[in-house]
Amino acid sequence: DETIRMDKGKVEIVTIGKLKIAKFTFEPGWTWEKSEKPLANTDSCQLTHNGYIISGRLRARMIDSGREEEYGPGGTFYITPGHDGYVVGDEAVVGLDISSVTST
Repeated sequence: DETIRMDKGKVEIVTIGKLKIAKFTFEPGWTWEKSEKPLANTDSCQLTHNGYIISGRLRARMIDSGREEEYGPGGTFYITPGHDGYVVGDEAVVGLDISSVTST
């Protein structure tokens, strides 16, 4: 288990069997570009995200197409690689990102 801290956010990761569950908390003002890009060292997020929003609103933008999707409380999301994202409004976003554990 691990916790990743960043400007205006944190991600708490646990592994249960073959699932990796990440609880993320992003404060108002959090953006992928400002908070995670320096950690990722890529121009966009290269991960696939599958999950559920508990509270707050999160917007994801696909870099190539400019297409945007917004996710809110009780909503699910599937976001493909090549995106950035940001918190919408003045409420923190809390959610779960669920992925399968890959063997190395």
